[in-house]
Amino acid sequence: MEQKLDLEEIIAGCKKSDRRAQELLFRQLYGKMLSVCMRYISDKDSAQEVLQEGFIKVFDHIGAYDSKGSFEGWVRRIMANCAIDAIRKVRKDTLLSDNDRDFKYLPDEEEDLEEWELTSLKASHAMEAIEQLSPAYKTVFNLYVMENYTHREIAEMLGISEGTSKSNLAKAKMNLQSYLKKKFNHIAS
Repeated sequence: MEQKLDLEEIIAGCKKSDRRAQELLFRQLYGKMLSVCMRYISDKDSAQEVLQEGFIKVFDHIGAYDSKGSFEGWVRRIMANCAIDAIRKVRKDTLLSDNDRDFKYLPDEEEDLEEWELTSLKASHAMEAIEQLSPAYKTVFNLYVMENYTHREIAEMLGISEGTSKSNLAKAKMNLQSYLKKKFNHIAS
């Protein structure tokens, strides 16, 4: 019977390029990291390609992990960066765009945006709404809200100004509110 290794032992094995340890780490983190990639890339096949590339980078650079902070958080950042790199390759001009081609938010005079809270929504509806954002808005939203990057870090990563990052986040939030409000009005009808 095979003894189960803990995460620290798996990491130590990966640092020695032990294929068994690499396979164990891949299996242990596959689902969570695929979810990270899918936040940025809707197509599952493309997200899986990014995931594979991300794990190659994890294994190539695991020696740089200093055991300070969360290992999963360290891997998560690598996956997010790989996803951003993939988006840049495919849609470089779209990431720099400040325009939302999908839909516009036009608030009614009576509407109070403060009432609308995304946190009260079910995750499936929120993820569906995020998928409707333009690539520029979706990327900034994910980096800021999901990955906890600062606007300065996002600007550096994407080659945009901090102001554009802030603007894209604000517009993403307004578009999410608009989309979700329409969705729930439709469901309630």
